[in-house]
Amino acid sequence: MFYFKRFVSFVYYLRSYCIKIKEMKKKIGILFVAVLSVFVMTSLMSSDVEKGINFDHMSLADAKVEAIKTGKLIFIDCYTDWCGPCRRMAKTSFKDERVGNAFNGNFINLKIEMEKDLDRKEIAMKYRINAYPTLLIINGEGKLIKKVLGMQSVDGLLHLAKTEE
Repeated sequence: MFYFKRFVSFVYYLRSYCIKIKEMKKKIGILFVAVLSVFVMTSLMSSDVEKGINFDHMSLADAKVEAIKTGKLIFIDCYTDWCGPCRRMAKTSFKDERVGNAFNGNFINLKIEMEKDLDRKEIAMKYRINAYPTLLIINGEGKLIKKVLGMQSVDGLLHLAKTEE
């Protein structure tokens, strides 16, 4: 009889334990759905069109062909991954809506990572890049129109865009 009572109490214990596990699974499921909903909402909100400069993913040769075809100039941001001012401009100045409006319609915009991209050697030698960030404006033939060294504020970029229009 003693073992039977122990067995019965053990069965009740397991049953209550299983009920607690089911309740915990429900709570974890609800929490998962809530976190997933927040993630989806934030990614939908941030997936709107970027307001700053839209950099094209093409080679310098393709950009020159496009520049000749469209009559636009080429804006090149020469940067490195380790450059603090380069990263700061990418997060601030290049994201400004006014800067995007000034550059996106008037230039073919390129970002060239000067330690990794294929065009880095040609650009570094031809335009004498020795500091970062360096901003270049060139025409479709590759002729240098303007070269600016160092981090630029929003106003500096707007001035750069207006002087070349």
